Amino acid sequence: MALNFSFLSTQASFCGQLELASSKLSKSSKFLMALTSTVPSKIREADNNLKWKKMTPEKLEIFRSLEGWAEDNILTFLKPVETLWQPQDFLPNPSSDGDEEFFDEIRDIRARARNIPDEYYVCLVGNMITEEALPTYETVFNTFEGVRDPTGSSSSAWARWTRRWTAEENRHGDLLNKYLYLSGRLDMRQIEKTIQYLIGAGVDIGADSNPYCGLIYTSFQEKATFISHGNTARSAKLHGDDTLAKICGLIASDEKRHELAYTKIVEKLFEVDPDTTMLALADMMRRRITMPALLMFDGHDDNLFHHYSAVAQKVGVYTARDYADLVEFFAKRWKVETVSAGLSSEGRRAQDYVCGLPERYRRMEERAEEGRMRKMKEYGENMMIPFSWIFNRKVLA
Repeated sequence: MALNFSFLSTQASFCGQLELASSKLSKSSKFLMALTSTVPSKIREADNNLKWKKMTPEKLEIFRSLEGWAEDNILTFLKPVETLWQPQDFLPNPSSDGDEEFFDEIRDIRARARNIPDEYYVCLVGNMITEEALPTYETVFNTFEGVRDPTGSSSSAWARWTRRWTAEENRHGDLLNKYLYLSGRLDMRQIEKTIQYLIGAGVDIGADSNPYCGLIYTSFQEKATFISHGNTARSAKLHGDDTLAKICGLIASDEKRHELAYTKIVEKLFEVDPDTTMLALADMMRRRITMPALLMFDGHDDNLFHHYSAVAQKVGVYTARDYADLVEFFAKRWKVETVSAGLSSEGRRAQDYVCGLPERYRRMEERAEEGRMRKMKEYGENMMIPFSWIFNRKVLA
């Protein structure tokens, strides 16, 4: 799960509001505010009235009854450890017979790294940092009622999925971290601080322990990271690093496989409990999917995630258009428009809301691009942002 992923049109807007509201605060106060304000207060207040979001014994029974189905249909998306790639497959072998062979491989990585522009390194580092915050994501998943791992080693299908999904995802940060370290282009201490800050800050995805909301979130997140890593793969290849391109491509492939699993779970929930699933989808769309790296901080930049997102938008790694495409994709994939049986009046209103979102987001995308062009006219080529990850070199956003 990366972050890179970001849902730019909506999240950049929210970060901008956060920046405006806290412009008179000290740097430390602004960071503390970011830690406690990931979900707008109006939505928080509305959560108290969402009776459907409370997991009753009947709803918990739905997930218990799906254990066998998950065993046969979801665990199959995982691969045996012995057949999977491992980070060492793409890194210099430290136990090779001669020192020269090892150091030659490192020199090759550093030579290829010289051709990759700084702005792509910002995106690659953002992706890697988001992957490295994996402990937070497993913790969040284990707050979802009905699918959590109650003991840490439960034999239930849901618990085994969580642990093995985490184990597969763990390879992503390990490999990107080591490969980018060897590039010699990055301030690894600043990156390591950012990872520690992010894990320490945590994440609030707005699911409130509700598995319907949580599983919808992970469907979107996996799809977004598939797109983001796929685009960084193409960029790496374009700039001459075929090994880095392969690494990002393989990570994207994992994300796609995981996306298919989560998407299938939500599809099943629409089948067995369409009303709650529809309400959950509308709820997550109203609060706007927050990226897991929203609280990114490096000890200096109070708006690091916003700046990183702006660079990703600029170079096309993840854009506002991608977010609009995601909403449209899932609305079609889950056949939201054609759901009819089992919907309450509130569920039908939620359905109408979700079905109107793709067009709405297209308009938002157009307005965001118009705003960006106005800023470009106003500031010209001076919208340069320094990133501590690249020794405070500045990149255009």
